[in-house]
Amino acid sequence: MRRRPLLVLVIVFLTIVGGSVYALTRPTPSGGKPAAGAEETARAYLTAWEESDLATMNRLVSGAPDDFIERHRTFSQDLGIESLTITPGRISFQGGQAAEMPFDGVREVEGLGEWPFSSTLKLAVKDGRWKVLWSPETLHPALKDGGRLRISEISGEEASLVTRSGEPFPHDNGAEAYLQTLGAELEGRTSEGGYALEAVTPAGEVERLLTDEPEKGEEVRTTFSRPVQAAAARALDGVEGPAAIVAVQSGTGEVLAIADRLGGQNAFLGLYPPGSTFKVVTAEALLSAGLAPDSPVACPATYSPPGGRPFRNAGDYAAPGPVTLTEAFAVSCNTAFIEQAVQLLPDGGLVGAAELLGFNKPLKVPAVNCQIKAHSTDDELASDAIGQNSVLASPLCMALVAAAVESGTWHQPLMMERAAEEGDAVELPRDVAQGLRAMMRAVVTDGTASEIPLPEGTAGKTGTAEAGGGREHAWFVGYRNGVAFAVLVENGGSGAQSALPVAARFLRAL
Repeated sequence: MRRRPLLVLVIVFLTIVGGSVYALTRPTPSGGKPAAGAEETARAYLTAWEESDLATMNRLVSGAPDDFIERHRTFSQDLGIESLTITPGRISFQGGQAAEMPFDGVREVEGLGEWPFSSTLKLAVKDGRWKVLWSPETLHPALKDGGRLRISEISGEEASLVTRSGEPFPHDNGAEAYLQTLGAELEGRTSEGGYALEAVTPAGEVERLLTDEPEKGEEVRTTFSRPVQAAAARALDGVEGPAAIVAVQSGTGEVLAIADRLGGQNAFLGLYPPGSTFKVVTAEALLSAGLAPDSPVACPATYSPPGGRPFRNAGDYAAPGPVTLTEAFAVSCNTAFIEQAVQLLPDGGLVGAAELLGFNKPLKVPAVNCQIKAHSTDDELASDAIGQNSVLASPLCMALVAAAVESGTWHQPLMMERAAEEGDAVELPRDVAQGLRAMMRAVVTDGTASEIPLPEGTAGKTGTAEAGGGREHAWFVGYRNGVAFAVLVENGGSGAQSALPVAARFLRAL
């Protein structure tokens, strides 16, 4: 029998004994990496991490901290981690005893969604086995050198005021103080807040890694019209001294615009003698007492009530003969209105007419009550009839008076939606409202407001009011196409010269 060569026997013996001998004796491959185990260890660790198998992870780590498992649990609980998916990268070796495997992870964070991150798993041979070299940044790079991660609450957005169309208010609009007052009523109305996952560096710098934005703050619509508000604000540009415009919707009393450069919200809270703009109220009282727009009246240069002092027209104007009530109104004849008031309104008719148009009545917006007192002498009645003496009004009140003429109904003013209440609307007698409209149109076509062209359909009334020793206040009130307004230029002098040009700019911009 032939014997097998000794070399063959040795090879067979080594093969039978097994791979352990082979593994210990085979040469190290190129690149210096050990024969086996690094990639397997890395993948086993990442798989255990995905499956929240913290015990297996702990066994695969070299010199794991005593709180290794607790750290991972706390990390997931504090940040609301619902799941983890890891994609291993390609392993690389540094000599035969160290390796690195980059990986990409995606955590699902409760309420925040997916949170992608990238990190690197470092490995080394320890006691003949491949082990993971764990550090806090293995969890996330932001934890390096004492950094930390946190979930922070983001406050909800406060409710904000917008115009009736849902648009923001124009810049430098003149209504800022009023909007601030309205906004105070919205305090506490905030949207549902959000959350953010943040990385905080050891130096205290904060970076948002993931954000659940809070819901958009509620946009509360006001009655303001953006184009009307813009027109009002720009109409005051170039006006020297304090001035204001208030515009309302004639049919509802809704405030469309406030451009207030009087200060102190005096377009609503200030009281000024309205001068001849109050003749709209006096005319309403005279029409209700039986006069008609074409009733003949005298317009002398001066008139003295029985036993009273003389009253004059501006510039000592006098009509050569009788004129109609409309013509007297158009040229703002003081003497005609004083004489008719003394004769026809001796028993409180003027106060009643004023109260029908909102005087002595609480307004349901932050505003003062406009005032007229019962007269005790004919001189007081005469002075009240031309908007002096006890008569005091704000631009808001006079805009509401003009609105009542156009619509036929006086309305409580509104800046935000609210339920209607009894007394919010007071109707004028139909024939009285029609007569007032004709008289206010005559002011624009043939009277004191005819020197400056106004858009077609405008009706109004000029006013020049004595201001207690200072220069007169200039007024113009009117309406056009459902927009009623009042212009006041404090100590501006003649209404036709100072307030009327502002009204013209306002109306042309609409």
